[in-house]
Amino acid sequence: MNKVVHVNCLKHVYPDHTEVDLCGLDFVVNKGEKVVILASNGAGKTTLLNHILGFLTPLEGTVEVLGMSPKKDFSKLRKKLGVVFQNVDEQIIGPRVYDDIGFTLKNNGVDKEKADQLIRDVAKAFGIDGLLQKIPHYLSGGQKKKVALAGAMAMNPEILILDEPFESLDPKSKTEMVKYLNDINEKNNTTMIITTHDINLVPEIADVIYVIDQGHVVAKGDYREVFNNIEAIIKADLEVPILIELFLNLKAKGYNLQSPKNILDAEDQLLNLLKEIK
Repeated sequence: MNKVVHVNCLKHVYPDHTEVDLCGLDFVVNKGEKVVILASNGAGKTTLLNHILGFLTPLEGTVEVLGMSPKKDFSKLRKKLGVVFQNVDEQIIGPRVYDDIGFTLKNNGVDKEKADQLIRDVAKAFGIDGLLQKIPHYLSGGQKKKVALAGAMAMNPEILILDEPFESLDPKSKTEMVKYLNDINEKNNTTMIITTHDINLVPEIADVIYVIDQGHVVAKGDYREVFNNIEAIIKADLEVPILIELFLNLKAKGYNLQSPKNILDAEDQLLNLLKEIK
């Protein structure tokens, strides 16, 4: 597979002498993958993201993005990366939604007419074309997330990095965000790196999951491989999704069930099980 991100045994020391060591399993992202990072607060996921983005320089270890050093080659990489930060209020700076989505296009010298079309196309794709003349400050949390995502996707980046994209969203907006991200990945083969505390959404969005525990990358795999490793999840101060915990308990009792990807998958498995029992 085509490796686009590789982080090996990263060490960083902050000005207050706080040390973050990210060793254990190498963090590897291949082209087109949706990779989710699961970690409790203070475990090092933000440090990892900031090194991938080139905002920080490692004291030890290596960080490669598209074969380049994020810090040294920042100007080359910035056009290839799209970012949605955890606090989108700090990210949205345009006086209108239209201006904010077009900010990166303008900074990269995209022709005004072409930029206008790109802004309108990406706004339509995210269902916010009716908000283009609105002032971002007055939008709902879900709308702001969509504006930030539209701005990040305006240049059609190779890699999209999202820090807690589901935080503060209502259930409907979370479902919409999952659909948008999966559609982007399927349509553009966009590589995604996502951090989230919303562990119940992970099976629907992740191809690969990394679990970070106290600075160590302790688990890697698809949702079934990772969530079957309950000891690693609990040790990392994370909770196993309720639905998956239920199915693991039933499997331990001898029922032929696998960790479900979502409610529909769970329903299908249970209906098939009932047919077998009858």
